[in-house]
This record gives sequence, structure tokens and C-alpha cells, in this order.
Amino acid sequence: MRCRFNEGKSVLVQRKHGISLEQACEVFDQVHLVDRMNDDPEQYRAIGWCLGGLWSVIFEIRSDRQGEYRHLVTAWKATVQEEREYAENT
Repeated sequence: MRCRFNEGKSVLVQRKHGISLEQACEVFDQVHLVDRMNDDPEQYRAIGWCLGGLWSVIFEIRSDRQGEYRHLVTAWKATVQEEREYAENT
């Protein structure tokens, strides 16, 4: 599935969390855990491997003429709790 993101937001996430949203797309290339975070707008959290560690990514599923894609909102190094959730569910 395709990933998209706001370039300006990606720079901010890179500065704050040490990962760009472009790099965070790698989470979806391997086994990852997805759960729902918010209903309005409908957002999901994915926890998976990227840059040699576990990362969490918040994303929305959007559509365009080419079909669905993931719009990345933010990303951060997985917390200890998120690491446990990943280990218990994958």
C-alpha cells in the first residue's frame, strides 16, 4: 500500500522524534500491529520495525484515483507498553 505525508510535518517529526515520515513508511513493509486510535478523524496506530527498532506510527486511510493509501500523521519510538503489545500480538 502507498504512503503519503505532509513534507513539513515530516521535518517536524524528524526533529522531535528522530525519524522522518518517509522512513516511518518502512513499518508497513514487515509484520506490524495495527489498532484504532480515534474515530474523528478515523486514525490508526501501527507498531512495527523500522531503522533497527520498534516504532509507532499514527495514520489515516485515504483514497484517491489510484485507490487507498496510508496518510502518515506522526511517528515515535515505541514505548515500553507498545513494545509489550507488539510482542503479545505478533
